[in-house]
Amino acid sequence: MSLGGKFLAFFKRRQPDGLFEVLDYDSTLELLDGAGDLAIFKRRQKVRFLQDHILAFQDYAWGDGDVLADYRIAPGEVVDCYREGERWNLLISLRETKNRGDVEEFHIERMVRNGFTQDVEWRQTAIWLTTRRIRLEIIFPKERPCRRAILLERSTNRTIELDGEQIQWLPDGRQLIAWEKEKPPKAEVYTIRWEW
Repeated sequence: MSLGGKFLAFFKRRQPDGLFEVLDYDSTLELLDGAGDLAIFKRRQKVRFLQDHILAFQDYAWGDGDVLADYRIAPGEVVDCYREGERWNLLISLRETKNRGDVEEFHIERMVRNGFTQDVEWRQTAIWLTTRRIRLEIIFPKERPCRRAILLERSTNRTIELDGEQIQWLPDGRQLIAWEKEKPPKAEVYTIRWEW
């Protein structure tokens, strides 16, 4: 291998894999009415930055209906938003400089209108960065609980029936479906599909 090839191989090994790694990822979809007209995604994402001088990062949204009826993030501020195919890209300004090793916890809330109006619906999460733990939840309204839910793992084409320990009833009579995984592989896409 030439000296240039050795340097390139060394450089690639030294490059961080993304702006940050995700230490903990909790995402809840709360269906606010039985018709599926109004829903809110809430996400808590604890990250460790892997590079110096980070000022901004991208977030994404996709799905049916008005997926960005309202969007809020703390800390940070949306400074640009544009559509690319089926996906919305949001540029988030951190409002301060982050450096390698810094840890931050982001709280994101996103309102969706007319997004879950069918008898069979879905929500999807894509893993693009090194992630230590992921937890996905769906809260169903009291008047319209879930009848059946499955989790699809795209890379393995595996289907997991969500029942038993993944289904709970909240004190107010609403139904909660929850699934979690330690160290999900990068480039994996998880889809929860349900009938209600």
